[in-house]
Amino acid sequence: MQPAFFITGTDTGVGKTVLTALLARYLRNRRVGVAAFKPVCSGGRADARALHAALGGALTLAEINPWHFRAALAPALAAAREKKSVALTQVLGHVRALQENFTVTLMEGAGGLLTPLGKDFDSRDLTMALRATPVIVAMNQLGAVNHLLLTLAALPEGFRAQAKVVLMSPPKPDAATASNAKLLAQFFPAENILTLPWLGREFSLAAALKIPAVKRTLAAVVKA
Repeated sequence: MQPAFFITGTDTGVGKTVLTALLARYLRNRRVGVAAFKPVCSGGRADARALHAALGGALTLAEINPWHFRAALAPALAAAREKKSVALTQVLGHVRALQENFTVTLMEGAGGLLTPLGKDFDSRDLTMALRATPVIVAMNQLGAVNHLLLTLAALPEGFRAQAKVVLMSPPKPDAATASNAKLLAQFFPAENILTLPWLGREFSLAAALKIPAVKRTLAAVVKA
């Protein structure tokens, strides 16, 4: 099967889209055919548009994000407010039809691992169905280790064993920022715990990919 990576998070707003966009552009720069999807979203399409820009036209916005709903709620609830629903089989059919044209597939979830995305499915279900490597994003601040361990515990053992954790540096480090990776390594393999520096609230993908620490982390995520 083609390599697939599912980017989820410990919460909403932790940096999933930043990481997914960076991975997409990093792979494109290496001339790897990459598809990136955020199949279901709610409360706006800014994340999907960021992936569209990172892919440079390899997929249309509608292909990246075919299901989007207005309310800034869990997608399943936002869809219900519009008297709509999304089924796991629909999402899988859409992704599988397109990913055949690419070497690597990136998939970004909405919210956390167990956030309801549609009718009786969540990001964990999608990860398992796609046999994707889970990539768990967390803001590197107080509370991150608890949230990461809960997310890892929710994964089936085989998926947990291959998972990657990416700690996103906050704009202002707190007392836990410097120690979170070391603490987490007591419970999870240290080689699968990665960090990304703070890049600013607005940044250029091209400029970010010139930073050695960024390139090292992205390479470790995809093992490229």
